[in-house]
Amino acid sequence: MGVIVRPRVAELVFRLYDRPLHPELFESLATRVVERGGFRLVTTITRTGHVLHWATRTTRLTEVTVTSDQELPACGRRLAHRFGGGRSGRCELAGSVRYQVSSHVEVLPPETFVHLHDELLADGAKKGLLFEFRPDHKLSLSPLGIVIIEALPAALSVAAFHTFPDEFAIVKTQSLIEWA
Repeated sequence: MGVIVRPRVAELVFRLYDRPLHPELFESLATRVVERGGFRLVTTITRTGHVLHWATRTTRLTEVTVTSDQELPACGRRLAHRFGGGRSGRCELAGSVRYQVSSHVEVLPPETFVHLHDELLADGAKKGLLFEFRPDHKLSLSPLGIVIIEALPAALSVAAFHTFPDEFAIVKTQSLIEWA
């Protein structure tokens, strides 16, 4: 696989759907499936961020980070926002499911970014799904895509980190799915 070009942070948007989206809409770079306690979570790292698809027998939700020019259906969209600063949202879904998300874009001084990038690389390799993009040239930092899943009683916490070394930026999302 050659160099995968990431978009600029300003081009990214967040979307939440109460239904599945066709997997063909997204270029999968790394995937992990978790099945436990009556739910199935498919986590995919993509060029633009990630796709989370969570499902039970009665409820489905899909969280995506994509570029604003990517055409996605309006049907079933529950939350939508651009990335920048901090944002949060919540909604109630079928089957007594509650969903919350908090997102934040952090632009750091270069030295701080390098330190945090190294910490994320080490943590991602130990705790979650990690994809290390090939850098533009040998001396560049590799952009990272990391998704860390934590199963809790009647809840699932998902933290995603996407680094953009050219911008010294980190896009973070923290999602919580709770059910009765």
